[in-house]
Amino acid sequence: MSQELTPEQIQQSLQGISVPPQPQIMVDLQMEQYMPDPDLDVIAKLISQDPGLSGSLLKIVNSPYYGLTNKIASIERAVNLLGSRSIINLINAQSIKGEMNDETIVTLNRFWDTAQDVAMTCLTLAKRIGAQACDEAYALGLFHDCGVPLMLQRFPDYMTVLEQAYANAGPDCRVVDTENQVFNTNHAVVGYYTAKSWRLPDHVTAAIANHHNALAIFSDESSRNSTLKNLLAILKMAEHICASYRVLGNQTEDHEWDSIGHLVLDYVGLSDYDFETLKQTIRDLGTHR
Repeated sequence: MSQELTPEQIQQSLQGISVPPQPQIMVDLQMEQYMPDPDLDVIAKLISQDPGLSGSLLKIVNSPYYGLTNKIASIERAVNLLGSRSIINLINAQSIKGEMNDETIVTLNRFWDTAQDVAMTCLTLAKRIGAQACDEAYALGLFHDCGVPLMLQRFPDYMTVLEQAYANAGPDCRVVDTENQVFNTNHAVVGYYTAKSWRLPDHVTAAIANHHNALAIFSDESSRNSTLKNLLAILKMAEHICASYRVLGNQTEDHEWDSIGHLVLDYVGLSDYDFETLKQTIRDLGTHR
């Protein structure tokens, strides 16, 4: 994913999968953000026009995960407090659910619940570890598996294959390897192009592309890719804490974490005991959502 693919390669990897267009509100918000002097009032007004997104944004900002002393009641205050970039990353991530919800696919109800849990956990870990912007960690948490519903819409047997992929996961077989064998593409590739077309930050899209390639990335002990490693460390810890392997993979054990967990914890400087304590703290936070 480090090299740009040709249009032909992109078309082949997507195999007729329909990447949803970015909602108009996000196009308008990003146009304002890219202005030489972004107007926070205009950004607040744009968000306020969508009651669903406004409510979701205030719920996130006022959650225990953000840890603000005083509750925020207005979009204007949220925008002024967090800034346009953070707000737009939070809104962009939240928008993806609305664009992909297919009420006929019951499977996706649990999927989005887990994605929200992972996103909130990423946000908390980013605050605790201080290695990455919270809004980017949240966007990654909610967006990283957005290729899953798109794959499911294209391939009816996709969830069965995904379960097998999680069962096969280990040092010699990535989750995406099993998908590639069956479909000649995988949810990380599809998620990458979706995030790229929605103009998420480049290092977030890179993390989406590589979120099942963590073993190779963390095995490289050089100082390269520190931003990617920071994001992936947060995401992989969050996925393990929220037990994505149970929801998406229908597994009783997190085979992927067994392979990469020690490398991730070494990278962020946490002992197994520290991580278990942090995991319990985050799960306790989740009971108060």
